[in-house]
Amino acid sequence: MSWTAILSTVALGGILCAFSILYMMSPNPREATASERCYQDLTHLTSLIKEENDYQQRLAKQQSITPAAPTIPAGTKIKKIAGGSTRSDKYKAQLKPLSRTDEGSPTKTLSVVVPAYNETERLPIMMKETLDFLKEKAYKDLTFSYEILVVDDGSQDSTVRVALEMAQQEDIKDIRVLSFEKNRGKGGAVIQGMQYTRGEYILMVDADGATRFSDLDALQIKLKATEQDGLGVAVGSRAHMVKTDAVVKRSFIRNFLMYSFHKVVYILGCRGIEDTQCGFKLFTRKAAQAIFPNMHVEGWVFDIEVLMIAQQLRIPIVEVPVAWQEIDGSKVSLMRDSIQMALDLLIIRMNYILGVWKIRPLRVEVEKVEKVKC
Repeated sequence: MSWTAILSTVALGGILCAFSILYMMSPNPREATASERCYQDLTHLTSLIKEENDYQQRLAKQQSITPAAPTIPAGTKIKKIAGGSTRSDKYKAQLKPLSRTDEGSPTKTLSVVVPAYNETERLPIMMKETLDFLKEKAYKDLTFSYEILVVDDGSQDSTVRVALEMAQQEDIKDIRVLSFEKNRGKGGAVIQGMQYTRGEYILMVDADGATRFSDLDALQIKLKATEQDGLGVAVGSRAHMVKTDAVVKRSFIRNFLMYSFHKVVYILGCRGIEDTQCGFKLFTRKAAQAIFPNMHVEGWVFDIEVLMIAQQLRIPIVEVPVAWQEIDGSKVSLMRDSIQMALDLLIIRMNYILGVWKIRPLRVEVEKVEKVKC
């Protein structure tokens, strides 16, 4: 082996070790710091919505006025305020804190967790389809109840305002908005959002509306037929669409990266699951309680760690074909995020193989062991 190859191997190993150390420094799942935390119930707070609307109007008026001379040096990057006035001290002083509900018994049939980052345009479309479906389902089945948690992941636009306005217009008390002051990543949004769910079943769904929400019925049927002792995960899958126009007509580089990522996932991640990344996954409450306290990764590959933990805990997983369409406005950068996802996946596998990360056993198993001892 040449010296170049040896040095390259050592450098790569050093980089991976550095990444692993950074992950190891954080508990699982990492709690938000004081500057990040903003997990509050913002529903039906009219004064907050008015304040945000007033802010947007002042901002639009200010931007329409062209100054006679530039007041900011050319090339200076203007820092945006996340969510407009929703980060002001006056705003936060009126917030109603939420208590964690993930460890208690369910009080709703279904919780819907929607991670959202800069989704002012796409969120209303997705929410309308979701609400139309859920309201009709609740009308037909009086025992069915639901809640929707929009998790604003430190958005730089008016995602919070849009979600608040929808809650006010719909007059549904069980639409809640959880907001971060800093962006944590999609995985971080889902992990933290899970702490405030009250449903017997918990659905994770993307804010882009790429998946047809009515496919929830198919996931529920498969999940109920598969779950054991209240444990189960149903994964929405687009694997059946690989040869359709939705995939075939995409760019060569996009498809190349997709197939390459699937190969890496097969080698280092989950086997037996064809589509790990579809943002439409349904969990039983007990499965969510077992999986998410073990999570470490907050980036795009968090789905894979979710499924890896489920497999390690022998939680039944069923893959269900769903309808899907590509929606403009994706936040994924093909090259940068693909490289980051591959690195994260390698780090996940290394930490579990080396025993740095450990998975807490199921409570059910602990209870059985204690009964046997008695």
